[in-house]
Amino acid sequence: MNGLIHPFTKALYEQDGSGLVKVTSGSRTGLFRSTGEHISGELEEADPQLCGWVAGPVFGNHRLATAPKS
Repeated sequence: MNGLIHPFTKALYEQDGSGLVKVTSGSRTGLFRSTGEHISGELEEADPQLCGWVAGPVFGNHRLATAPKS
């Protein structure tokens, strides 16, 4: 899975495919909602802002879109 590494804690934040965020810090993991609310797992704290970024919708970049050919 692709994810983001928290700049301070170095924990890995990954989207699980169902809108939840899996956070891994060392050997501990936890599952969180996009608001940072703990669902399950040994790891019980996460950065709610980073959870929102990771769980949020992914939009295409207009600069990478192909232009229609005329």
